[in-house]
Amino acid sequence: MRNFNLSEWALRNQPLVLYMILVMGFMGVFAYGRLGQSEDPPFTFKAMTIRTLWPGASAAEVDQQITERLERKLQEVPHVNFVRSYSRPGESLILFSINDAAPATAVPETQYQVRKRVGDIRHTLPQGVLGPFFNDEFGDTFGNIFAITGEGFSYADKKLFADRVRREVLRLPDVAKVDIIGEQDEKIFIELSNIKLATLGVDGASIIAAMREQNAVAPGGAFETSTDKIFVRASGGFDSLEAIKNFTIRANNRVFKIADIAQVKRGFADPPLTKMRYIGQEAIGLGVSMRQGGDIVELGKNLDEALARIEVTLPVGLELHRVNDQPRAVRNSVREFVRSLTEAIVIVLAVTFFSLGLRTGLVVALSIPVVLSLTFFFMYLLDVGLHKISLGALILGLGLLVDDAIIAVEMMAIKMEQGWDRTKAASFAYTSTAFPMLTGTLVTVAGFLPIATARSGTGEYTRSIFQVTSLALIISWFAAVIFIPYLGYHILPDYKKGKAVITPRMRRIAGWISMIPLIGARLAERIAPRDSPGATGNFNSASASDLAIHSEHDVYNTPFYQRFRVAVTWCLTHRMTVITVTLLLFAGSLFAFKFVQQQFFPSSTRVELLVDLKLAEGSSFQATEVQVQKLEKYLDGEKDLFVNYVSYV
Repeated sequence: MRNFNLSEWALRNQPLVLYMILVMGFMGVFAYGRLGQSEDPPFTFKAMTIRTLWPGASAAEVDQQITERLERKLQEVPHVNFVRSYSRPGESLILFSINDAAPATAVPETQYQVRKRVGDIRHTLPQGVLGPFFNDEFGDTFGNIFAITGEGFSYADKKLFADRVRREVLRLPDVAKVDIIGEQDEKIFIELSNIKLATLGVDGASIIAAMREQNAVAPGGAFETSTDKIFVRASGGFDSLEAIKNFTIRANNRVFKIADIAQVKRGFADPPLTKMRYIGQEAIGLGVSMRQGGDIVELGKNLDEALARIEVTLPVGLELHRVNDQPRAVRNSVREFVRSLTEAIVIVLAVTFFSLGLRTGLVVALSIPVVLSLTFFFMYLLDVGLHKISLGALILGLGLLVDDAIIAVEMMAIKMEQGWDRTKAASFAYTSTAFPMLTGTLVTVAGFLPIATARSGTGEYTRSIFQVTSLALIISWFAAVIFIPYLGYHILPDYKKGKAVITPRMRRIAGWISMIPLIGARLAERIAPRDSPGATGNFNSASASDLAIHSEHDVYNTPFYQRFRVAVTWCLTHRMTVITVTLLLFAGSLFAFKFVQQQFFPSSTRVELLVDLKLAEGSSFQATEVQVQKLEKYLDGEKDLFVNYVSYV
C-alpha cells in the first residue's frame, strides 16, 4: 500500500475520476430500473409428494401393499430428512422432505433419485394401481389470484371464460404458468336402468366390455404407394354424445341401443375433488405464477392492462374479482423503502453536517449517491432483486457506508488545517487510514458471513443481507480512497487563505452528482414524493462567503472538545477500571439476552387470517361444503371487517 497511493492517483487523473463518477451514477440508474422486484427473495422448497391411487382398496391394503413399499425405498435416497405418509381408502400420499442442510443445487438431483427409485419398484405394486404421481412444484407461488363468478351461469360457462383468460395471461412477459383453481374434470355419465337390464337379461359388465372394444385404438397397418405411405385405421370410435347413445349391443339374440337402456349425459366429476367459493358464491379461480427473477410490479401492470381489455368483453352478469394482488403489496414495500431510505439519508446528512460542518459534510453527502448507484449495479450483475431482505439490508448499510468517507475527509481536513498542501493532505489520508478502514470494513463484512454460509433454508432466504451489505461497505471503501480525495480537493476550503477555492465549474459538478438519485428515480418511474430530499440541496446557490471556515485553534478550544478530552484522559488513566466495567457490562448483556423475545422472522405485514376447517375422516364432500357455508353465513354479518374471503373446499 505504501508503493501505490490510490488517492494520489485519483488527484493526478481528475478528469478520469469525474468521468467514472458520472458513468457509475448512470450505471446505477440503469441497473435500478431493471432490478427484479418481488415480495420475498427466491428460495428452494425442499419437499415433494408421491401420490398413488388404488381404486377399491381399503386403507389397510393401501398401507401394506403400496405405502410401506415406497417408504422403504425412499429411505435409500440421499439427503432425506423425513418421510411422512398418509394411507386412505384407495389413495396413498407420501411427503418426502429433503434435508434442510442440503445445498439448493442438490435438490434437482435428489428429486430425480426419488423418481428413479420409485420407478424401479413400480412393477411390484398391485395390478390396477394408478401412478405413482410426483409433485415437486411447491416453490411456485401464486402472486395473483382471480375469481370468476356469475349468478345464473353454469360451471361450463365460467370454465369457458376461465380458459380464455388463461390463454391471454400466459402470453404476458414474466408469467411462468397459470393454474385454474377449482377445476372439475368433464365426464360422460351412462346411468343404466336395472329394470331394463333385468328384462333384457343383460349384465352391466358385458355392456362395459363391448364399449371398450368399440372405442379401442388398435393398429391397422399401412401400405405404401410410389409416393405416399398410407395408414389404415379402424373407424367407429366414440366422437360425440350421440355416437354413444346410438351404439348398438347384441344380447340374447336381441339388438338394442345404449339409449334404450340407459340415460347418457355430459357433466362434471360428481362429487368434485375441489371447489372454490368467493364471498359465498361458487367460482373458478385463476392463479398466476411469476417466472424466477421476474419483476412482480411490471407483471402487475401488464395484468392490469390485459384484464382491462378482457373485462370489456365479459357477458353481463359474469364478474372477475381480485382475490390476491401481490404486485400492489410489493409496490407498497418499495414505496416504504424509498420513504425509509429518504429518512435515513436525511438523518445521516443532518448528523454529518452538524458534526463536520457544511463543506466537509457536503463531501460525505455526495459520496452516498455514488455508492448506492454502484451497489445497485452490482446487485443487478449478481441477480439480487429488490425484496424485503435486500431492501432492509440497503437501509442497514446506509448507516455504515459513510464511515470510511467521514474518516478520509476528516483526516484530509485536519492536515489542511495544520498547513499541509491539499494534494499532500488527500494523499496522506490513504497512507495513514486506508488499511485500518479496509480492516474495519472486512471485519464488519465478516460479521454478516454466518448468514451467507448457513446451510439451511433460512440462510438461503436471508443471504442477500450479506450480499448487499458487503457490496455497499466494500464499494464505500473504494469511494473513500478515490472519490472522496477528489471531491475534498475541490470542495474543502483553503484554510491557509481563509477562503474556498471551489470554482463555478465544480459547483455545477457537485450539483450534477447530488442529482443522480433524483434523475435515476424519475427514469425508473419509482421516485419518492417531490418533497423527498433525494438531492442534497442546490450547491450552485451557495456562495463562498456563506460557507463556514474553522481554524485549528477554533476546533480544539470548543467546550465540547475540552470535556471530551477530560473523559478520554480519565479512561486512559484508569485503564483497569474501564476494562472491568466493560467485561461486567458484557456479562450482564449475556444474562439479559435470555429475556429478549426471540423471533427470527417478523410477523407478516399482511393482515390475513387462515381458518382450517376439518371434518372427521371419511366425511363426504357435501358434508364439508355445508359446514363451509355455515362459516360463510357468519362472515356475511361481519363484512365491515374484511375486504374479501375465499373458501377452498
